[in-house]
Amino acid sequence: MTVSEKRASWSLAFVYALRMLGLFMVLPIFVLEAQHYTGGNDPTKVGLAMGIYGLVQAVLQIPFGMAADRLGRKRVIIFGLLLFVLGSWLGAVASSVDALAWGRALQGAGAVSAAVSALLADQTRDHVRTFGMALIGASIGLMFALSLVLGPVLSKWGGLSGVFAVSAVLGLLGMAIVAWWTPKEPEIHKHFDPAKGELSLRATLLQPDLLRLNVGVFVLYAVQLANWVCIPAMLSASGVSPANHGWVYLPAVLLSFVVMGGTLFPMERRGQLKALFLGSIVLVGVVELGWYALGVGGTLSDNGVPNLYALEFLLFLFFCGFNILEASQPSLASKMASPATRGATMGVYNTLQSLGVFAGAVGGGWLTKSYGAGTVFLASSAFMVVWLVVAAPMHIKHKPAAAS
Repeated sequence: MTVSEKRASWSLAFVYALRMLGLFMVLPIFVLEAQHYTGGNDPTKVGLAMGIYGLVQAVLQIPFGMAADRLGRKRVIIFGLLLFVLGSWLGAVASSVDALAWGRALQGAGAVSAAVSALLADQTRDHVRTFGMALIGASIGLMFALSLVLGPVLSKWGGLSGVFAVSAVLGLLGMAIVAWWTPKEPEIHKHFDPAKGELSLRATLLQPDLLRLNVGVFVLYAVQLANWVCIPAMLSASGVSPANHGWVYLPAVLLSFVVMGGTLFPMERRGQLKALFLGSIVLVGVVELGWYALGVGGTLSDNGVPNLYALEFLLFLFFCGFNILEASQPSLASKMASPATRGATMGVYNTLQSLGVFAGAVGGGWLTKSYGAGTVFLASSAFMVVWLVVAAPMHIKHKPAAAS
């Protein structure tokens, strides 16, 4: 990577990480803390307030991506982060669950994922782009694990309002990074032709390989969220108190980054990315079966209690597969799009990602309530098989690095 590419990759990864940390920190404490607010005794309202950001984000990903193509990436990202800050402030001063829901919705309205991915793609060459996307992808897993540690700590300090206040500060830091650290963007939007752009976008979105990636990101996030409806309960059943769950996730996430760095980038350089990609899908599917064995009191359980060491090992394997898929998919999607429609293309991709989050949370909760946690893992494994079949014909072009 050049100095400029490193600067773009690290700065945008920090922007993504700060925003995701702000969104995730409330998750481990929201249900408990919301009971102290007006309307907090209504589980339906509390659930809507907690998850509405994902639905709003899904609706606005494509408009924000298209705006980034026409108006410029940076100004759209800063505007989106400003909405995130305003939503965090509203959550910090809220006194009712309804106000919390409006705050979470406004947080989700800052749907800048597509614009961030498009800007990173603009500022990196094809053969090094996966590393930049990997930094962004890794930030999701790392911030998820870190939020499970920081959320309860901050809640003890200032309650739910304190967590929202910290989220607002994180959003302001993200705006400062985009304004003063991220390199100047190429002025693609000044040459944007709306008529040609719409035709190019339509042709891009009908590409079979891009459709496969959109299906894949939906399945990946649906499976992840469905899993996390059940995994916390399994950790508690294995003897880990809820306050310490983050310390179980964190080493699994960090070690998986080491595996990703030692496999994804070397294999991509050798033109073996497709084999690793499909292998990671298989790995996640196998992990789902392992969690099923734990959840139903099978051979990986001790007298019906999930074995903590087996659970930790499966978490490690899951994050290995998840991080490789999370890093490689947006990189591949950005390479398939033309620069003039890259924002809109990534908007569609991120919309499917957000819909996967929503579907996984709702579907996982329904399956757990109706049929038990084991059914969630069997269904997730079946979805991974479907994804494997869909992804198998995909063409991944190998472009060796040009000599410097």
